[in-house]
Amino acid sequence: MTPHPKIGAIVETYLSVADAEAPGLVEGLYLEGSAALGDYQPETSDVDFVAVTTEPPAPGVLERIHTRLGAHPFQGIYLTWDDLGHDPAELGERPQAEGSRLNRRGEPNPVTWHTLARHGLTCRGPKPEELEIWNDPAVLAAWIDGNLDRYWRRLVTRASHLVSPWGLTCLGGYGTVWVVTGVSRLHYTLATGEIASKTAAALHALETFPERWHRVVNEALRLRRDDSAQPSLAGLVSGLAEHFGTPRRSLYGSPFERRRDVLEFADQVITAGHRLYQARGD
Repeated sequence: MTPHPKIGAIVETYLSVADAEAPGLVEGLYLEGSAALGDYQPETSDVDFVAVTTEPPAPGVLERIHTRLGAHPFQGIYLTWDDLGHDPAELGERPQAEGSRLNRRGEPNPVTWHTLARHGLTCRGPKPEELEIWNDPAVLAAWIDGNLDRYWRRLVTRASHLVSPWGLTCLGGYGTVWVVTGVSRLHYTLATGEIASKTAAALHALETFPERWHRVVNEALRLRRDDSAQPSLAGLVSGLAEHFGTPRRSLYGSPFERRRDVLEFADQVITAGHRLYQARGD
């Protein structure tokens, strides 16, 4: 079951390559991320997968599969059927891949398990509801509370320096979408216990945070729906051009003004997320 022709083509290519290189290895294949959450954008979304095997696959086999697969936007993790029933914190490293690159040192996280259990799309194998997939809302909330600082606070701190990779990225559309929707997704999960897509998380932010932040959230929504914000130099240049010309597409007159709001909004959401988590124990 695939909701977009491009996803179907990528999945078909992957399975044909995997079956040719290692017949019988991939017994289950599931989609998570935007494809499973109904927010897939064909130009800017990756296709996130969980591939399931009976035994841990040999790295050499996976390297051959992903080398042959090439630069498709197909990224995910390899798990065994037994792994699905355990807290990912107990598992240690599992092979993760992004297109042609295999990362042998990927750390699994509970968001994958929760998304798979509640929203996973089946491409091969039994449906998620037929499996015993680990699912612990308290562990998920604790992981997200930690991730607010472990990843997002650090990113905001780095991006506060303009002459830095993330400082420059946040001048463009990709940085705007990534940061605004990223922190909003974590806040949504802490508030509801559910997993949200980027678009759903931004809509949640419009309902939750003061009007002061609506412009930057609407800017992220506009960019997400335009499906044009790419993590590349060309994407950065294109994003900067949206502030000029007639008509001006951006809701901001200056990329520097937008960047300021992106980082200040993220700071507010991170703080609010920690408050939500602390309130769980009160």
